[in-house]
Amino acid sequence: MVADGRGSLKICLLSYRSNPHCGGQGVYIKNLSRALVNLGHEVNVVSGPPQLHLHADIAVNQLPCLDLYNPDALFRVPSLKELSNPVNFAEWVGVSTMGFPEPFTFGIRAFQFMQNNSRRYDIVHDNQSLSYGVWAIGRRMPTVATIHHPITIDRRIAVRSVSSAWKKFQYMRWYSFIGMQKRVSRTLSHIITVSACARDDISSDFNISPDKFRIVPNGIDTDLFYPVAQVPREKNRIIVTNSADTPLKGLYYLLHAVADLSKTRKIRLVVVGSPKKNGGILRLITRLGIGRSITFTGRISHEEFVHQYAKASAAVVPSVYEGFGLPVGEAMACAVPVISTTGGALPEVVGDAGILVPPENAGALSQAIAGLLDNPDLADRLGRAGYERVHRHFTWKRAAEKTVETYREAIDGHRRF
Repeated sequence: MVADGRGSLKICLLSYRSNPHCGGQGVYIKNLSRALVNLGHEVNVVSGPPQLHLHADIAVNQLPCLDLYNPDALFRVPSLKELSNPVNFAEWVGVSTMGFPEPFTFGIRAFQFMQNNSRRYDIVHDNQSLSYGVWAIGRRMPTVATIHHPITIDRRIAVRSVSSAWKKFQYMRWYSFIGMQKRVSRTLSHIITVSACARDDISSDFNISPDKFRIVPNGIDTDLFYPVAQVPREKNRIIVTNSADTPLKGLYYLLHAVADLSKTRKIRLVVVGSPKKNGGILRLITRLGIGRSITFTGRISHEEFVHQYAKASAAVVPSVYEGFGLPVGEAMACAVPVISTTGGALPEVVGDAGILVPPENAGALSQAIAGLLDNPDLADRLGRAGYERVHRHFTWKRAAEKTVETYREAIDGHRRF
């Protein structure tokens, strides 16, 4: 028996791309699988690249693929033997024509895997691939999916961020998998999402009844993110955990805010991660003349990550939109005062434990950062409030319990039909 008094479940988690150290989806799979096993359930993760290294009691089946986005062999040319496989060929053609075929091709491979393994599981849980393969699996056995946020918003913001017709076309081509995801998601009986905002936006953009959704907020791993009291905070030092050129993440606006702040104080922005070579972020830093104020950490260990949070006077989350916003929760777990935009679900995570400003507004970010840096009492109060909020509301144990409730609903519903 498990905690809810019913039998343990055999769960198959599907995730087409799952780096467990960075990226919201990989972190989700790593922590949810651990929490489900801790509740007494059996979990098997079926994944695409990169290779997952989870605890020994969590089985991982990595499905073979071309992995053409591997940074160590980016856009490599496959061998003729590899291309003789029809799914590999579809993957290569998709990438070669500026698309993103991985959700589609992973779904086919997952369906092939399940043809020989479906009797091993009580439930299949898809992590936002929403591919035709998942639709086929769902016709045979109970299947739910997590949609972290509507990818339609990523596409809309990306297309809006460029003026070139060719660039707009490239973004539209890259996001061409969205039509498949809309069609597949409408066939599922239960969809998990991480916030009320995400539910409302997915329901609207994907034309899905709100009744199909179950809101299960993400947890924050407080064993990895915690305050380090012996490390003093450095004055005028702020931290952001997003180094991507992705317009959705809003780093563009934070850099403009730093440029404004640097006129009156010696501001320092620490960016956890690495910028894209020859990308727009590096060009913007050069154009604004703020290179001396910006430090990119590159990839760092969790211990160093926590140390960086401990030294920061504030954490800034400048995203235009987030379906949940793990960086907010991680900073709050470290008792770092948070300044966040109101993009998407971020206010649901921050609550009254941080400062909220409108998205896409460098002036508002600059004003909020200056106000917090100049008010250490407010900073201390918000840091404590954020820490307490995470421990009250955002644990992976609670996320796993609510996820299992959804599994049981889906299983019971499948048996009735």
